[in-house]
Amino acid sequence: MTEKEKMLAGALYDASDSELAELRKTAHNLCKDYNDTYEDEREKRLQIMRKFWGDRAEDIYLQGPIQFDYGVFTTFGKGFYANFNLTVLDCCPVIFGENVFVGPNCTFATPIHPMSAEERKPYVNAKGVMTCREYAKPVTVGDNCWIASNAVICAGVTIGEGCVIGAGSVVTRDIPPHSFAAGNPCRVIRKIEHT
Repeated sequence: MTEKEKMLAGALYDASDSELAELRKTAHNLCKDYNDTYEDEREKRLQIMRKFWGDRAEDIYLQGPIQFDYGVFTTFGKGFYANFNLTVLDCCPVIFGENVFVGPNCTFATPIHPMSAEERKPYVNAKGVMTCREYAKPVTVGDNCWIASNAVICAGVTIGEGCVIGAGSVVTRDIPPHSFAAGNPCRVIRKIEHT
């Protein structure tokens, strides 16, 4: 398995791998280009987003600034909206459903470092590069969700359809559909009833 295949499969991998480093460099450069645009330069922004997401870029709005680790491992449904300072560490797939709203300063983080200090310790790999071991778990956000300001969505979490995640929440476990959940750690406060 390549390091990229290991990463996407949720296995321990070497993030210093040249293929992964090149993908990250491309993503970081595209994010910088996007962040240097003005808000009224919609076509210029679309051209940059198409390099990540092809024609799907037409269906999303990113206020900027943005930061993606890879970008290409993130999927957006139609009607996606993100306010300022969206951060997506997509070492495993990050999947957003349709009509998802994300408030300012939200982070979606798939990477995990081992709990064992021995496994987590930096080391020199076979190519002589200092690196460390990590793995990742996917994040999924269902259709029609609203993730409020300053929320952190951690690796391996699925947020069900129609949820609202309160401001400042740290989501460490799955949230069932149609729930209002908040806090650190985030927990379900109540069911959202349809009116």
